[in-house]
Amino acid sequence: MPKYMILMNYTDQGIRDVKATTERIGQTVKVLESMGGKTLGVYLTMGQYDLVAIGEVPSAEVGAAFLLKLGSAGNVKTVTSQVFSLDEAAAILDKV
Repeated sequence: MPKYMILMNYTDQGIRDVKATTERIGQTVKVLESMGGKTLGVYLTMGQYDLVAIGEVPSAEVGAAFLLKLGSAGNVKTVTSQVFSLDEAAAILDKV
């Protein structure tokens, strides 16, 4: 399954209720699972982004739908990139 890294920043709404972050993450993990995806990790970060998540989805379309659902809740804004394991990167680089 394709893997994605989601970089997140709290919105004004999200930071006002920051103490509910872990509860919201738990709910979001369940949503992703209901869509056929899997959460590989979620991290609170210091720096440019507030949270980082890594997950797998069965297709880009499912990933897009999940991100729209996440964004429509209004607590975070996201920047998303597809990521590749070192084994996947080696296979890609063999084609260069």
